[in-house]
Amino acid sequence: MVTITTRALTVADRADWERLFRGYIAFYEAAIADDVIEQTFHKLLSSDPGTHSGFVAVGADDRAIGIAHMLFHPSTWSKIGYVYLEDLYVDPATRGGGAGTLLIQRVLEEADRLGATRTYWTTQEFNSTARRLYEKVATKAPFVQYRR
Repeated sequence: MVTITTRALTVADRADWERLFRGYIAFYEAAIADDVIEQTFHKLLSSDPGTHSGFVAVGADDRAIGIAHMLFHPSTWSKIGYVYLEDLYVDPATRGGGAGTLLIQRVLEEADRLGATRTYWTTQEFNSTARRLYEKVATKAPFVQYRR
């Protein structure tokens, strides 16, 4: 059995992170410009509490096999704020080994450390694999998302 741990994203994770992030983007059949990917990586490394944070799940060789990106933000319904788990992706070759669960736990621990009163995320209805995991660790909200 492979031991998986989580830690904060570092500069040394750049190649693995980009491979995983591009895999995530491709899964959702989306397109993100290279300069946005570059900017995203740098935002994730910031220690500013009002910005994004990045985490990786790593195997015994300390190579990233999964990523999680979160955003701590103010809310009109909370004195402290909320955490939005914006991106979660695990390399398809390593899925089912617990990396996704560990990454969610890491985000929840960080949300607790920050005092967030809510942690939330979204996924597409068709993503049944992710939804099975999410339903083990959270409650499905009765909201519908609209976009412009």
